[in-house]
Order: sequence, then structure tokens, then C-alpha cells
Amino acid sequence: MTSAHGAGIEVVDPACLPEWLRPLAEAAATVKARQLSAFLPPAVGGRPAAVLVLFGQGSRGPELLLLERASSLRNHAGQTSFPGGTLDPEDGDPEVEGPLSAALREAEEETGLDPAGVRVFATLPRLYIPVTDFVVSPVLAWWRDPSPVAPVDQAETARVFTVPVADLTDPRRRGVATHPSGYRGPCFQVGGTLVWGFTAGVIDRILHFAGWERPWDRDREIPLDHRA
Repeated sequence: MTSAHGAGIEVVDPACLPEWLRPLAEAAATVKARQLSAFLPPAVGGRPAAVLVLFGQGSRGPELLLLERASSLRNHAGQTSFPGGTLDPEDGDPEVEGPLSAALREAEEETGLDPAGVRVFATLPRLYIPVTDFVVSPVLAWWRDPSPVAPVDQAETARVFTVPVADLTDPRRRGVATHPSGYRGPCFQVGGTLVWGFTAGVIDRILHFAGWERPWDRDREIPLDHRA
């Protein structure tokens, strides 16, 4: 069972999801922005954007799609992130179908995935990235029919990879990223890299609210010049 949402995009009923993914769908229906981040969108302004938080079934169980941005980019160079980007006018109404369309479009442009195999099931509240002025809608989706993925443009994307949820919940792979500026935030040593910043913050809250989180050492600090 699905329900229509916007310009031809359907939102999957949680009952159609794999059992392991349903707790996240249920949590997404009630979670508030302030429960996800201290950085909330301004009352006016901000650049609308969306990211695709795509879960699939891999050889080691549930997994999450991520990408590593090219080191030559102006913003977030070399960082690991979800596929995504700013909304275009053709994506539709930013308050309705726009974020869904943008998340799928950007994911296809960056990773080459086939959107036909993706089923959106929820959108988290919009969050804010002050350094870039992005107002970001995290779009949650199930990779029902996985397709091959790889960087489409090496000038933008260095690599595309999946990370088992089991690795994200492994206490040995978790820590608090620190920077001399005073920045502190959750991080994950997975996929041969250090995932931190906005992406790690969203992953951290997803693990918590979906009930997947395992106890981990919150005093374990990892400097941001660390290489996993």
C-alpha cells in the first residue's frame, strides 16, 4: 500500500517495509527537529536542500548508502555525506514534493542509482547547516531493488559506498569528533573514513530513535585530522 505524494512520487506505507526498518518509520512520524539537532532553520531565508538517507539489505544485513565528496569542492571537500543537494525549481513545491524529488534526483546524478528501485517512506524535520546556509530535509528511503552505484562525476564525488548498520552501531567505531575551534559532535570510523558533521549527527539520531543504538564511550575523542 502506498500513498501519493506530490508529482508522481509515492510514500510507502510502513507496513510495506522490511520489519527491521519499521521502527525508524514509526519514529520519523513523531520526532521533532529539536530532538535531532541544535541547529534549526531560521524563520526566513536559508537555501532549501535535501539528502537521501537510503537503507538497503546487504551481505552483512541492513546497510546505508554514503558517498565521499571530491577534495576539490568548495564546500565539504573530502567529507563523507548522504547523496543530496539544493532544490531546483523543477523539483516542485519545497513544502510538499520538492525535497523528495531533489533527494532522488541528486542521488541519481551523484551515484547513478536507479530511482525506480527506491521507496521513500518518510521525511525528517528540516535541519540547518549554518556554514553553508542550507535548510536540509533528510528523506528516508528503502532500497527495495538495489542498482549498481559509482561516482558519476569524479570532480564532485570521489567514491560511493555502503556501510553496514552493524558497523555504525559498533561501539568500537564510535566517538566524538573534536576541533580546536571548539566543535564537538558524534562521529563514526566506518568505510575507511571518519564520518562526522551533519551526516554523522543525523545518523546518530536515527540510531537512537530507531532503537538501534548500542552503549558507547562518549568520552572517546577523535581529532578531526584523524585518518580512519
